Amino acid sequence: MIKGILLDIAGVVLDGETALPGAAEAVEALRAAGLPLRFLTNSTRKPRRRVVAALRDAGIEVAETDVLTPAAPALARLRAGGYRPHLLVHPDLEEDFAGAPASGPEALVLGDAGEGFSYTRLNAAFRVLETGAPFLALAANRVFRDADGQLSLDAGAFVRALEYASGTPAEVLGKPAPAFFRAGCESMGLAPSEVAMVGDDAESDVAGALTAGLGQAFLVETGKYRPGDEARARLAPTAVLPGLGAAAARILSASAGEGPLA
Repeated sequence: MIKGILLDIAGVVLDGETALPGAAEAVEALRAAGLPLRFLTNSTRKPRRRVVAALRDAGIEVAETDVLTPAAPALARLRAGGYRPHLLVHPDLEEDFAGAPASGPEALVLGDAGEGFSYTRLNAAFRVLETGAPFLALAANRVFRDADGQLSLDAGAFVRALEYASGTPAEVLGKPAPAFFRAGCESMGLAPSEVAMVGDDAESDVAGALTAGLGQAFLVETGKYRPGDEARARLAPTAVLPGLGAAAARILSASAGEGPLA
């Protein structure tokens, strides 16, 4: 039985800074049914406080602890290992690493740096890896839906380029890393099998969640979704649905004993 929900943000709950049609109502319906929610995002162009603010501005009330971003496990990894970060991230994200060690051996931390992905910065990152430094990738998504409605390159292309050049495999900390999904489940006090994921990325959101042991994973036809994505994923989604409203209705119907989730 599903007892909690993990929601991707961009393309599922929000379109840019605006709530997708029916998203706010779906969130409220799930909460009214007593289902705890956590919002997981691989977006690394904003610090967590701005992600939280964007949700609130769009009419979706959340606590800061409801939102999980890859910067948090990256910071924990740096502190645990005593690593000083070499950041190849968007300037706006740097505040989330304010508590990182200021001395010690370096670790490369890569996120979506946007226009910051210059040859000079990528080559500097490569040289850090050449010293034997750990490679921490906040995410490895291939594409995202940009503000103009078109797909744009995400951080994954740059992760793969640096892996290829250096021979150093990246440790991915956001989706589809199983630990990221499981952290969301643990924060609700639930086992992964008791949690459902709703996302617009067949590989990162859906296959990643199922690999992490989540009980259900729904793919929605909003955001970056393209027809046929479900057929190209390693694991098939529980269902492909028009949007978050339909996913919420499916989950609530099953919770009420009106039918199976699949």
